[in-house]
Amino acid sequence: MVESRTGEVRWISGSVVVGSGIRDIEMGEIVEVGKDRLVGEVIRVGAEEFTAQLYENTTGVKPGEEIIGVGKRLVAELGVGLLGNILDGVGRALDRIKLQTGPFIARGVRVNTLPREKKWHFKPLMKKGEDAGPGDIVGTVQEMPVLVHKVMVPPNLSGRITQISEGDFTVEEPVATLERDGKKGYVRLMQEWPIRIPRPFAPGGRLPLDEPLVTGQRVIDTFFPIPKGGTASIPGGFGTGKTVMLHQLAKWCAAQVIVYVGCGERGNEMCEVLTDFPELMDPRTKRPLMERTILIANTSNMPVAAREASIYLGVTMGEYYRDQGYDVAMMADSTSRWAEALREISGRLEEMPAEGGYPAYLPDRVAEFYERAGRVRALGSPERQGSVTIIGAVSPPGGDFNEPVTIHTLRFTGVFWALDRDLAYSRHFPAIHWLKSYSLYVDRLLTSWAQSYSQYADRIAEYWKGRLETDFSQLRGKALKILGESAEIESIARIMGERALPDDQRLILLESELIKEAFLRQFAYHEVDAFCEMEKQVAMLQLLLEFYDKASHLVQRGVPIERIKSIPQIPKLERAKEDRSGIQGLQRLSEEIENELAKIRQEYNLV
Repeated sequence: MVESRTGEVRWISGSVVVGSGIRDIEMGEIVEVGKDRLVGEVIRVGAEEFTAQLYENTTGVKPGEEIIGVGKRLVAELGVGLLGNILDGVGRALDRIKLQTGPFIARGVRVNTLPREKKWHFKPLMKKGEDAGPGDIVGTVQEMPVLVHKVMVPPNLSGRITQISEGDFTVEEPVATLERDGKKGYVRLMQEWPIRIPRPFAPGGRLPLDEPLVTGQRVIDTFFPIPKGGTASIPGGFGTGKTVMLHQLAKWCAAQVIVYVGCGERGNEMCEVLTDFPELMDPRTKRPLMERTILIANTSNMPVAAREASIYLGVTMGEYYRDQGYDVAMMADSTSRWAEALREISGRLEEMPAEGGYPAYLPDRVAEFYERAGRVRALGSPERQGSVTIIGAVSPPGGDFNEPVTIHTLRFTGVFWALDRDLAYSRHFPAIHWLKSYSLYVDRLLTSWAQSYSQYADRIAEYWKGRLETDFSQLRGKALKILGESAEIESIARIMGERALPDDQRLILLESELIKEAFLRQFAYHEVDAFCEMEKQVAMLQLLLEFYDKASHLVQRGVPIERIKSIPQIPKLERAKEDRSGIQGLQRLSEEIENELAKIRQEYNLV
């Protein structure tokens, strides 16, 4: 235990406090200020004075009050009991704060992240006399019915196991004792880690990002995919659906652990998250989604400094489960509010502002955060692989994508899902614009997609075999090409009118509308359409493009576009995504379309 040192407050400005009298204070050290022992973090050290940002309301604090250096950094408590927890921006459990202080968070309240009194049943996997090193798994705890917690040796500990036994333990009690050079170390169900330092993984352990993170959202999986361990940004103005989209990804993406950070969002939105998430059922396990979720809530009325710390707390917890070999998805909503916290603290420090008033080191902080994503080999076992995928929402003022936070985020993320206000206001969700968005991972995912694609093709009914495109990238590219050509034609149609266009261009407009309505538009609360399996995505896109090829052939041979638009299967094509019969329903619809187009060929003597 490091001995506390005492100094005094020299001056204070909002959440920033300048103190003196502790000559050996260090950067990043935690301090406690005033009679309420308000917690803060040292962010600047000078010859005589030091500066700290406080994570609590500083109203009433005055010069001359006591300031104590506690001798350790801001750390995250990592261990059994994290899942299902709802925490504030510095890791305090909100349910236990409520028991202490009621519905409002009192200043200076002390609450641990993990419950100290609860006991967990530990099952050892290693034996007495074995050597254990950093990251080795010494045993397991059934933390939740859907997830086994793997108890690891901390990164700074190694030695021969001298004691280990099965039984019930609290998070503070040792489950194993390690001895090295006559010194003992203890493995507990909890370990601490500084939130601003990335957790280590195996040397050279970064793996290629070539395994797709399937989300069940067609516009993402087919057009702008993200791999496990990748990074994505979701910029969009007010009302474009950022929060609902993050909820969808949290519910449906192929990650075993979800870390959701509400960073500076409005209280009513965060309240909706906190009330809805515990009631959501995990579609894969049919159990509450909260059993594999950690929620970090730091609303816009909470202290700004805690907002700045909240995303580091979230990613540290994600790295902890990554080290156990799990795939983790972290959602940050929104990083714009986090950047605003940086700007406010920088202003109180009287630092020279850069573009938009943000500090000059904003790009470094953004890069530092997103660089903690990745797919890696864990310490202790090269076979144990895990990933942290970071998805950050950005809230540019007025929907301006040229503002600093959005620009710098785009520099360091691999996927850009651009939410469009016009699409959102026309009730097209997800409002991801297909011409403004991109994924830098597409090329490296092609090999993996090709393997998956062949598997999906094999699963599809016999009717589809031999009819599918041989290359998934060709199928995707063809659809995007039609959408791009449609945008150009629409600009002409606004001036001349659609009827003035030639039939081949009108067919492109028709096909584009079908792709938008039948494929890109997806209903988050629909029982069938909320999640779309990859084999159904493949079959739907194939059916849409097959219709276009056959209709294009008819138009080239003189069939009027109005005749093609009149076939009764077009409305069915738009609603095929809601068909409960899945692939079989698409097969029947394909046969109906073929029969109807055959009638047109007979009608115009094109047989």
